[in-house]
Amino acid sequence: MGFPHLPGPCSAVATRESVCYHPAKFAGAPARGRGKSHAVAAVQGHATIGRVIVSKNASISSGIASRYATALFELALEADALDQLDTDMNALRAALAESADLRDLIVSPVHSREVQGAAIGAIAAKMGLSELARNTLALMARNRRLFVLPHLAARVLERIAAHRGEITAEVRAARPLTKTQQEKLARALKAAVGKDVNIDLTVDEALIGGLVVKVGSKMIDSSIAARLAPLRHVMKEVG
Repeated sequence: MGFPHLPGPCSAVATRESVCYHPAKFAGAPARGRGKSHAVAAVQGHATIGRVIVSKNASISSGIASRYATALFELALEADALDQLDTDMNALRAALAESADLRDLIVSPVHSREVQGAAIGAIAAKMGLSELARNTLALMARNRRLFVLPHLAARVLERIAAHRGEITAEVRAARPLTKTQQEKLARALKAAVGKDVNIDLTVDEALIGGLVVKVGSKMIDSSIAARLAPLRHVMKEVG
């Protein structure tokens, strides 16, 4: 499902993979999701603040996100809606990775909580996110917590994977992997660790070639950059 064409300098049409918004579209609009749903009540303990706090400390963002993630996961579990939540969180991660406009929306202190709430509500509705996910995003907007959204999605997906007896492999590749390549990698990792493995792929051209795979505390680095590092060290010593 695509998003409507929004006015302003951003001319892209928003989809699940590409999100575009313009603050003027939502200026003066009331924040959506004012009613306290079950999801809202579950995470209402977070105090509302009057400005965005964009922390560079990942542990702080992760800590805040974990509290929302726990409530969101438990509500979805009670409602037998983990599959939908999994779909919602993967859609959000894809949108955040693709759209600089969406990333700006969730972190910029320029946007009021009303603008953030209206914009994220419209985006979530067009993406077809569940009511549970939409209510949580509305609450996060009101509490100025949207900046932890990437961490929230990651924590929720980790909880879902653990519940299913799966683990997540963080994979960095020099170039995008095809679906077939990812499936082969997942099967190889399953044979190594004895569990189903979800691939969390990031493209990092600095690797030059190969892969860096992290599963739990184990790191496997087969990248060309890693193999060249000792050679560079020796060359510096000789030079």
